[in-house]
Amino acid sequence: MGQIEWAMWANEQALAAGLSEDKSWLRVPLFLDSRCSAAGVLVCLLEYPRSKRQKGSTMERCGQKYLTAVVKVFGPLTRNYYVRAVLHAALAVPAGFLLSTILGTVCLGIASGIYLLAAVRGEEWRPIERKPRERPHVGDTIKQPPSNPPPRPPADARKKQPAELGG
Repeated sequence: MGQIEWAMWANEQALAAGLSEDKSWLRVPLFLDSRCSAAGVLVCLLEYPRSKRQKGSTMERCGQKYLTAVVKVFGPLTRNYYVRAVLHAALAVPAGFLLSTILGTVCLGIASGIYLLAAVRGEEWRPIERKPRERPHVGDTIKQPPSNPPPRPPADARKKQPAELGG
């Protein structure tokens, strides 16, 4: 069996944390609500684009290419898993003081630990880039027309027999 790509698991865990951080439907103090919602949005924007797997194929999420461009802009800050581990751990601390965001806090803590493990093992975020389709060259696809006519049966075999004429 191959090695486990830990960053893939951390990505799913952190995305779940980001989605559970938005608690605007609960009655919580406004300053905590806005911080948790902003943290959830930040984590979702950072984690939505999946990383390319080292071996095999990677399924791209719907609309991921747009957020991949945003994540690529920040370069090593978003590509390095040490930075992500520290960021998620730092975002988990303030959310831990509110009971309604405890699920997101636990998920962020777990994701932070998994990202740290992925970073120690040398993994790094790589964008999924589609290979441009190569158009076939006209000369390669269109072959020369045949120079000889197709073979035909002898003339006597081409004549219809009286049994075939309905006789």
